[in-house]
Amino acid sequence: MASHRKSRPAGSRVAGIRTPALATAALTSVALLSQTATAAPADDRPSLEEVQRKVDDLYRQAGSATEKYNAAKEKTAKQREQVDGLLDSLAARTQELNDAREELGSFAAAQYRTGTSVSDTATLLLADSPQDYFDQNQLMDRLTGRQKQLIDDYATQQAETMEKRREATESLRTLTDAQTDLKTAKATVRTKLSSARRLLADLTAEEQARLAAIEKKKQEEAARKAEELARQQAAEQRRQEEAAAAAQEAASGTTSSSASSSSGSPDPGYATAAEKALAFARAQIGKPYVWGATGPGSYDCSGLTQAAWKDAGVDLPRTTYDQVNAGTTVSISAARPGDLVFFYDDISHVGIYIGDGMMIHAPKPGAYVREESVYYDGESSIHSVVRPA
Repeated sequence: MASHRKSRPAGSRVAGIRTPALATAALTSVALLSQTATAAPADDRPSLEEVQRKVDDLYRQAGSATEKYNAAKEKTAKQREQVDGLLDSLAARTQELNDAREELGSFAAAQYRTGTSVSDTATLLLADSPQDYFDQNQLMDRLTGRQKQLIDDYATQQAETMEKRREATESLRTLTDAQTDLKTAKATVRTKLSSARRLLADLTAEEQARLAAIEKKKQEEAARKAEELARQQAAEQRRQEEAAAAAQEAASGTTSSSASSSSGSPDPGYATAAEKALAFARAQIGKPYVWGATGPGSYDCSGLTQAAWKDAGVDLPRTTYDQVNAGTTVSISAARPGDLVFFYDDISHVGIYIGDGMMIHAPKPGAYVREESVYYDGESSIHSVVRPA
């Protein structure tokens, strides 16, 4: 006879006690989670050092894109000015051509009334190449001097108008390309800056404090290197002065100024201009960095150097790529106040040297114009030093 007892639910024993299937599954899940936690850390966030490197790299990329934006903006402005000039010239020449056409039309009407050469002149007005028409029909033999001059002027004006129209069309195409480059550079800057801000916004208050400590240590190292450079420069200056004094004493008639010039020191005119440029730069300290800005309320790096030297009477190009070629290259050990210090392989940043291993620059978005060590971003980041004017 069949048993009436209910079958027990499937399960397993834990410490000699049968457990329901649901409890078994829960215990298994806990065990698996414990194993996973042991096998790999739950927090896979990047370290603060990695965050700092990423942020710094994004800011450098934004700086490079800013200089490309500045170049595209300058090219766009020049191209737009050229297009406007060409269109104005085209309009004037078109008016002259219309006037000449009207005068020739009067000439054709007069021929019609006298019954002479009506078809010749009318065909001339419709011809693509008046000179070809003259050659084929020998019309010139039948025209008066005044009439010949009218036709010559018309042919010349027609050719010049067509050339201006071609130039304007090409210039408009170039302007469109420059505007496209400008939009691309602008979008790149914004993307890089947004990425950097997101990385920083994800940090906790504690992480931000630790990151600030890392940055402080980095600045202390940069200051140490600046002091070392200042000592090297002071020693080199003493050596040059001693050499100049010895040369003056050994050779009568050798002036201290000529000895100084032979040692590679900048001339007094440069020192005066540099002093004025530095005075302007110091007056901008505390103003915010804004990419693409040239003052007076804010600056990017090359906008600041351009404005400072302009105040000293020297016109520098707009971008770092061009400013680096606007003077004489010297070594960092020979840098003098007023010299331009360029950074990174792509020459995307610049500051104005003030002496003692320090410079004034507009660092990056979120920062302000300030004095800082030329080693603010590592010794290897210095690209070159240029003495303008």
